[in-house]
Amino acid sequence: MKNSAQDTGSTGANAASSLPSEDGTASLHPVVERVWAWLHDIFPERQIYIRSSGRVQFLTFSPSLQATLAGLAAIFLGWVAFASVNVIFKDHIIAAKDHRFQAMQSAYEGRVADLQLSYDELNGALLAAEDRFKSTADKLEGKQKSIAGLLSRKGAIDASLAGLRNSTAAPPKAESGSSDFVGAYTPVPQADGDAVLPVLPAPAQPQPRTARPTHASLLDIGSSLYRLAVAWFQPQKAAVSEKIANHPALHALDAQTARLAKLNAQGDKLLRAANTNIAERARNIEDVMRVAGVSPTKMEGRYLRGTAMGGPLLPLSAVRTGDTRDGRFSADLVTAQASLSRLEALLAVVRHIPLAQPIQGAGTEITSGFGARTDPFTRRAAFHAGLDFGGPWGTKVHATAPGKVVWAGPRGAYGNMVEIDNGLGVRTRYGHLSRVLVRRGETIAKGQTVGRLGSTGRSTGPHVHYEVWVDNTVRNPENFLEAGRHVLE
Repeated sequence: MKNSAQDTGSTGANAASSLPSEDGTASLHPVVERVWAWLHDIFPERQIYIRSSGRVQFLTFSPSLQATLAGLAAIFLGWVAFASVNVIFKDHIIAAKDHRFQAMQSAYEGRVADLQLSYDELNGALLAAEDRFKSTADKLEGKQKSIAGLLSRKGAIDASLAGLRNSTAAPPKAESGSSDFVGAYTPVPQADGDAVLPVLPAPAQPQPRTARPTHASLLDIGSSLYRLAVAWFQPQKAAVSEKIANHPALHALDAQTARLAKLNAQGDKLLRAANTNIAERARNIEDVMRVAGVSPTKMEGRYLRGTAMGGPLLPLSAVRTGDTRDGRFSADLVTAQASLSRLEALLAVVRHIPLAQPIQGAGTEITSGFGARTDPFTRRAAFHAGLDFGGPWGTKVHATAPGKVVWAGPRGAYGNMVEIDNGLGVRTRYGHLSRVLVRRGETIAKGQTVGRLGSTGRSTGPHVHYEVWVDNTVRNPENFLEAGRHVLE
């Protein structure tokens, strides 16, 4: 059988040499041909003969089959080798993997610890920034409440000032002299000065010193609080890492701080505007008093002496109000409060000054002026201590300022007369009344009816004789009416 195998090998070699021509492989690529030839050299065709019971059989192993079997054997041996190595070196492999796992776990835990530290730093920064932001917002709210309190008081003044608009217009002058007017009447020229806002006709209701924040709050968002917020926020921000400092939450707080800056700027601007407006109104009220012929300083001093107030003397430069550290705002706020208090005092003084006319309606006119005139009875030069307002019999005569009745009834040449003490040294008289409608000691409001127009006493016709006294000195009522007209400008 060995010889047969050799013969078969030579025959297989010859067959291999002739195979390309039979299969048409002569046209294959040279590389493929060389591989094919190498394969036949390594694995030549082999046959195994089997003889049994006089019969001979053989098995043929082609080069491709041998190569396949050799490959499978190599794979099997490789797998056996790999499995053997794993079994032999299992502990070493497991130990190496465990070491690597522990290293990875340590690295992971370190990273988690770093992240936790960063989170703690960020959380601390956010909490601190949030506290400071809330504190800043609270201070801004306090500032707004202070401003709102001023504006509330100022608004009450503005609303009540309109009360004189309909009550201070003087009646028309007579086109021709009446039976009670003899001599030339020359009105007092209007004094120059700024226009004045109307004045309160009666004491206003007490106004709260504080008010709810409004949009003038929402008077919802100043440079001072912005500097305060930044001074508190930036050091904490610089203390954390760059990554934390760029966190979106911190940027959000920056944006909110910017909103506070805008609101703060609006509050400062509003306070300065209110301060200017209050000072201007105070000057205008002083002009009204000067036109009426009274001293604003003197009258204000009398009013303040009769008002309960006091406290230690503190310069404005040393005062801080509210919860803000902004010295400029504190100074502006204190100045505004002082100006507003003075304006309220001036308005309280003006309430005592008779700026309105005693009678109103159709047919009313000034029939005799103040000062030198020809007496209607003696036809001689005489002094007339008031203004005569003529009108229909029984016309209502109104109090030109609030006060207390000190005389109500007949009084010589005045006839039926009402005299009212308006306070601060001011008194008004209403003479020649047909009827007296008030009693002595009665408290009178401005505009209240005190009597009816008539012609009692030394009179030539129906009219009311109106006098104004200040510090026991008779004054020209026309000046007070002129001041009332000045209010309407």
